[in-house]
Amino acid sequence: MSEITSTDYFTCLLKSWSAKSDSSQSWLGQLRAEAYDRVSMQHLPTKRDEDWRFTDISPLARLPYKPSQPQDNLQANAIERLCLSEAKNRLVFVDGHYAPQLSIIAEPAVLVTGNLPAFLSTHASILQSHLGQYAHFDNNVFAALNTAFLHDAALIYVPQHSIIADPIHLLFIATQNEVTNYPRCLLIGETGSQVTLVEDYVASEQITYVTNSVTEISLAANAHAKHVRIQRESDKAFHFANCAVSLAHASNYQSVSISLGSRLSRYNLDVRLNDEVAECTVDGFTMIANQQLADTHTCIDHVKPNGTSHQQHKCIVNDMAHAVFNGKIIVRPNAQRTNSSQSSRNLLLSRTAQVDTKPQLEIFADDVKCSHGATVGQLEQEEIFYLRSRGLSEQDSRNLLTYAFGAEIINRIPIASLKQQLEQIVLSQTQSNEL
Repeated sequence: MSEITSTDYFTCLLKSWSAKSDSSQSWLGQLRAEAYDRVSMQHLPTKRDEDWRFTDISPLARLPYKPSQPQDNLQANAIERLCLSEAKNRLVFVDGHYAPQLSIIAEPAVLVTGNLPAFLSTHASILQSHLGQYAHFDNNVFAALNTAFLHDAALIYVPQHSIIADPIHLLFIATQNEVTNYPRCLLIGETGSQVTLVEDYVASEQITYVTNSVTEISLAANAHAKHVRIQRESDKAFHFANCAVSLAHASNYQSVSISLGSRLSRYNLDVRLNDEVAECTVDGFTMIANQQLADTHTCIDHVKPNGTSHQQHKCIVNDMAHAVFNGKIIVRPNAQRTNSSQSSRNLLLSRTAQVDTKPQLEIFADDVKCSHGATVGQLEQEEIFYLRSRGLSEQDSRNLLTYAFGAEIINRIPIASLKQQLEQIVLSQTQSNEL
């Protein structure tokens, strides 16, 4: 790659793509080229863009963070604390690049997992039918950038009526300073399949970098997927993520998203219920402090009748941190008998903490049952008084109530070892707060 001298983030990336552009006429090469064309016609969002009016990413625009390069200096013992004992299949990506020496692929007869280049020779037609088909990049510059720089990707294909009892762990580790990483995931669940996926973003140390990830999930009729997403990156990092989910007839998608790290993070989740009797449950938890900014945008789109969706999102915000939640539920004209609920609950631990929450309902059908609500407040004095009357100090009472607020979402994670890790993180943060 030629040396980039521009200090503009966008220009730096465009030049680096040109230096390593894919001249292949394959469908994948064409997909990359199409994404690059879309990037060149877009711009980094600013606070003048409605969907970004609470999220200022101008500090990123001045950083010359070119794409990361593959490295193999990470040893297996360095990731032991991050591994999940329940996961027999683990795909590890270091700075967005596949690390086979750190990965474990059990290769059961009913599951196909691996990295993108290997899949191109064995499952090309399946990939072409799904890759880049759900996370649209026409008006999303970060999704377009991820697709333009697409090289490695975590791929999971679950054949018809296959039940995968053990979770699949996708571990994305950032190790390089001042670079941009492009993680990519694709989950394909065929008819009647069941799978649990853990998407885990971490950093080896407190370094500055950009993570720009895209995840696509396609569930065929009667397929079930549990999706746990953990963002616990460096507090100096920038994290931008897009997840697009497509649900067929009677399929079921359950999501738990936890956001703890990054200086600035943005997570877009789009779930589309494309056929009748599809269901989704979307839970999220954000816990930030100091000057962190965490933005979550979700869209649950009911296209056909008899769909069900339930969403609960919680934020704990301390110091001068800023949390944003925008949750949109769309009920299309043909989506009669939709049952949908949404809740946004936010806890402020300091006078300078800030939350902007915007639940939205767009209903174009008349036979529906939909509700939404949002609360922003501090700990209840009556609850603190009750715990103090039972012998706890005021500080311990506050810590216990704060921990319980977040633990409700964490308890919905179906993997015991991961749940324990996160509970310890939340508990340590609540105990360290100077309330």
